[in-house]
Amino acid sequence: MRTPKALYPTAPTMFMCELSHCPDCEGPLRLLDYVTGRKTIQTLHEVLRVGYRPKACDEPGCRVAERPWPSAAWQQLAPKYGTYGYDVIAQIGWERQRGRAAFELIHARLRQRVQISESAVRYLYHQKYLPLLACHERQHLPALRALAQTSGLLLSLDGLMPEGGEAQLWVVRELQTGWTLRSGWLSNQDEATFVEFLRPLAELGLPVKATLSDKQRSGVLALAAVFPQARQAYCQLHYLQNAAAPVAAADEQMKIALRQGVRAAVGDLIRQKTPEKPTELTITGLLPSPLPTPRTTPTSLAASVAQEQEQIVHDLLQRVRYLLTLKGRPPFRLAGQEMFARLQDVVRSLDQLLRHQPEPRLLELRTGLRQALRAVRPTQRELRVVVAGLTRLGLPVLVPRATFFVWAPVPKGLASTEWASRLLREAEVVVTPGVGFGPHGEGYYRIALTVEQARLAEAMERLARLAL
Repeated sequence: MRTPKALYPTAPTMFMCELSHCPDCEGPLRLLDYVTGRKTIQTLHEVLRVGYRPKACDEPGCRVAERPWPSAAWQQLAPKYGTYGYDVIAQIGWERQRGRAAFELIHARLRQRVQISESAVRYLYHQKYLPLLACHERQHLPALRALAQTSGLLLSLDGLMPEGGEAQLWVVRELQTGWTLRSGWLSNQDEATFVEFLRPLAELGLPVKATLSDKQRSGVLALAAVFPQARQAYCQLHYLQNAAAPVAAADEQMKIALRQGVRAAVGDLIRQKTPEKPTELTITGLLPSPLPTPRTTPTSLAASVAQEQEQIVHDLLQRVRYLLTLKGRPPFRLAGQEMFARLQDVVRSLDQLLRHQPEPRLLELRTGLRQALRAVRPTQRELRVVVAGLTRLGLPVLVPRATFFVWAPVPKGLASTEWASRLLREAEVVVTPGVGFGPHGEGYYRIALTVEQARLAEAMERLARLAL
């Protein structure tokens, strides 16, 4: 299949080096008689086919004689060797940083204006936007100093997975602001390399309260050496990825037990009696499918009500069948937890329906689901520990639905970063300020349920000792 012609405009745009004199010896520059830098660039508004004619210095003895000088206008369109304009890269970064949009959503919006794949969106963000952001954010240094004196800095060290043994991009961010403080390509990931990478931050002399890393040994040792007074924490994402195997295995066992319990109790009831769809779908062409026979409308009100009631029963049974087929994506989507929560929703719907119309099949379905849910209910006790602890403190909780996190509002008059800093300072409990997930998260903080039940109970006791 040919590439769409829209990518190849018929009129290429050629630039010329804007310099008239050599930056080194100040001698005149000569326009070279060839064109280089030919490429096609996609911007948000148009597709450009560009190139430029360079210039060179002919002065004898010049240190940069014969060096070709490129066009500045050509360089401002896109990164070197890149075929997407800086405006495309900026749009990706803006939606990711400000809007907290997923890459899938960014790609869906962007492909309406640019021919681009989702993998290219990820590449441009990680490999192009973040390094550019690190250079741009040098202007925030005065504000960074003020923040450090007010509440101290919270630093994270994270690297992108290398491919084929290539150098790895490592980024140091300030978590309260999201600013990128250091960004660079490291060919080695040993302690000495990380120490040299982090040392310029320590030389600023700014107080660092805590650091966050992925628990890579060389990075942990380097953080301890460069910031010896800072407390160390480990990234929840990496923690969950490492813990996914045993957690997912336990959740899978709960899912199997719940599914077996439902099928043992109401298997005959929910089993599909007739296929819901024909073997062949609608066929077109020279021999199309005949037009479907229109359904006859009930002639009486009683018949219409009976048909509607039968459809409700059919939909509920179909819903239960679907929920028994849920598949998880550990560590963030565990099918057992999700199945439990959604079957509870079905039971609540059945409670409301049976108050109005005691249908025998729905009554049997509700009884069977309650029995199956009751058998696996002990697996929800860890969540209850955190919810009960926060409730005793008078802090209402947004109970998660099949996740590892609890969201709770911060006390009145405090920002989420101030509350998180106070919990770390006075109770030695680490929580995540909601503003880190975007402006709509301000006013809340997040607790991760990724430790043992005893540790969660201890954290609740420490919170109770605070003068709220």
